[in-house]
Amino acid sequence: MPRLFTGLEVPAHIRAILSLKQAGTPQMRWMDPADFHITLRFIGDVSARQANDIVETLSQRTWCQTEIHIGELKCFGGSKPSSVYASVLTNETLVGLAASQERVMQQLGLPPDPRRFTPHITLGRCKKCSPEMIARYLSHNGEAWPGLSFRPTRFVLYSARESRGGGPYKIEHTWPLGGTDVDFDAAVAAQ
Repeated sequence: MPRLFTGLEVPAHIRAILSLKQAGTPQMRWMDPADFHITLRFIGDVSARQANDIVETLSQRTWCQTEIHIGELKCFGGSKPSSVYASVLTNETLVGLAASQERVMQQLGLPPDPRRFTPHITLGRCKKCSPEMIARYLSHNGEAWPGLSFRPTRFVLYSARESRGGGPYKIEHTWPLGGTDVDFDAAVAAQ
């Protein structure tokens, strides 16, 4: 059973800038910059038939393009840090893109994703790091990058190792992102 998720690729020049922040905390398990991405919808372990249905259904739609703006470095996990990441500033089109994919997955019979959509680029896993270590890391590295942005031209269906998160990730399928600024599903849902 493949473990799948949809996401946006991060261009090489952005990966290079973000990778400069992957230092100074030896207990951190840093992500390979080649695996940097923005998850749109985590799907999980599915059967080959479900994977084919997902590809077919996602292929029947037109997907809107969005602009990505990188924010500051942050940490998931609060007092029990789990990962550090570069935040992604949300916008209506990005939220609409993720919400549309959520609806598609539910229409295919997958359970709702229990997590709130928080766009980000994971830089490292920090389960062996103390909160103090992460606080020091963020105080030295956490500033935002004004003007660091990109416009993805496609979104990707990634696969990961079965029953385990983390890379390396493999691109299974891609879909183009169109030029419209309005997500049809989001507009319909708002009415």
